Amino acid sequence: MDRIQAEIATLKSQIQVLQQERAALTINNVNLAENDSPLAIVEAYRRQARENPQLSAEIRGIDDAVAALELQLQQKQAQLTHWQIQSRQITQQQQLEEAKKVAQVHAQRINQLAAELATEIRLLKACADELSPMYWQVYYKPFITGFKTISVPHVRSDGEVWTIVNRIV
Repeated sequence: MDRIQAEIATLKSQIQVLQQERAALTINNVNLAENDSPLAIVEAYRRQARENPQLSAEIRGIDDAVAALELQLQQKQAQLTHWQIQSRQITQQQQLEEAKKVAQVHAQRINQLAAELATEIRLLKACADELSPMYWQVYYKPFITGFKTISVPHVRSDGEVWTIVNRIV
């Protein structure tokens, strides 16, 4: 990308040099007065071209060179724009991949904690199942309720879309 920017700068400076050279050739060889009419100015340039065909050919050559360089400049600028867009997309894609890795670590941790929590809930339920008959006899009410509706989060992915679901324990 730096190479293209350097080429663009070189093209711009070369175009500027040619334009200055053309202006110097044109202005120095055409005699104009300040109050000349537009028609008089046109006639003066035409007369100069007829009287000095070599100078006219040189000016024409400069014009052609400027046109060719401007075309190259446009192509280089388009190429630079393309590279910048592509570079931005690569950067965004890299950022996205890094963020996905971080999210994957968090999702794995959630799934790990959910598995541990599910195990703890099952152990608590086993304990409650063992204590409930005695608890009823002593306090006339259940020890723990609500085991049918307990859920833990679980993160899953189809490769592109991630989904968080609740798994009933």
